Amino acid sequence: MFSFELIKKDISCSARAGKIETNDREINTPVFMPVGTQATVKTLSPEDLHNIGVEIILSNTYHLYLRPGEELVRKAGGLHDFMNWNRGILTDSGGFQVFSLSKLRQINDEGVYFNSHIDGSRHFLTPEKVMDIEEKLGADIAMCFDECAPYPCSFQEAQKAVERTSLWAKRCRDAHKREDQALFAIVQGNVFPDLRYKSAEELVAMDFPAFAIGGLSVGEPKDDMYKMLDLMDQVLPEQKPRYLMGVGAPEDLLEGVKRGVDMFDCVLPTRLARHGTAYTHKGKITVRNAVFADDFSPIDSECDCYVCRSFSRAYIRHLVKAEEILAHRLLSYHNVYFLTKLMENIRKAILDNQYGSFYNNFYENYSF
Repeated sequence: MFSFELIKKDISCSARAGKIETNDREINTPVFMPVGTQATVKTLSPEDLHNIGVEIILSNTYHLYLRPGEELVRKAGGLHDFMNWNRGILTDSGGFQVFSLSKLRQINDEGVYFNSHIDGSRHFLTPEKVMDIEEKLGADIAMCFDECAPYPCSFQEAQKAVERTSLWAKRCRDAHKREDQALFAIVQGNVFPDLRYKSAEELVAMDFPAFAIGGLSVGEPKDDMYKMLDLMDQVLPEQKPRYLMGVGAPEDLLEGVKRGVDMFDCVLPTRLARHGTAYTHKGKITVRNAVFADDFSPIDSECDCYVCRSFSRAYIRHLVKAEEILAHRLLSYHNVYFLTKLMENIRKAILDNQYGSFYNNFYENYSF
């Protein structure tokens, strides 16, 4: 039910173009996955996502377990039917969300006790329980339950998280039975090269169909993240997809692709939109700023999305200032389109052996 074809590697670096096939759904890589945490990408309809060209989205097991519950989603026919989305879906295990609760959770090798952030109710998640939830949610791709060590942390803390992640990955693999759902492992290790190597080595030996790189973009310097990606490029199998979790800034997408990453996800495009910020080919702009009050040009003159073809910066600024929901929708549409189109252009550059030129041209024009 799941396969990955490595179609082309760029001659200048580790950038790769490939194709994932899962349940008759095709996902061209490298790919950015918009985040639909609660079975919706905020303010955007499935039709919007189709029109943008999105091939796969991410939903979150932790949130869907708490509300509306995996049994209700199962009764609806799974996430695809529940949210009327016929393209790819990946469900995160919820590990990052659980471990972000800090004071609200207790962890041991068996699993995690935590209090719901919604109503304070007490819950216990184990690798086996998470697999049961993800199978009922019915996404094309499920993630193993893992422990994400915070940044900064000690070597000993990161080491314990790696040991637990490997232990839980094996339990997830043994518990996961749904043949039409691929199960990805997650490499941990914080910013410690020896631990990253150990985590990857142990998970690769378990022969998962793909490997995610977790525990990065959590506050560490970007140079440290890039060093860990360089190491993963050397260690992870070339013929299996690599997925960098929680990363979505345009420059980080380029840096990840350069280091052999195939899949990315992040809440950034819709979160920025809710704060009145948009991506452009020259860098981010904050549309709510007064300088755009009488600017009747599109958000990005180089973009051909519906928003840029239809509305001006002045109009969208008016919506932002008036706190109209349409502002969030239009900016989210544009930002998701911008990243989706960026990945399409990156893929084309790789296939044409032009990624080095594309990379350099991006940095020559993009302001931070």
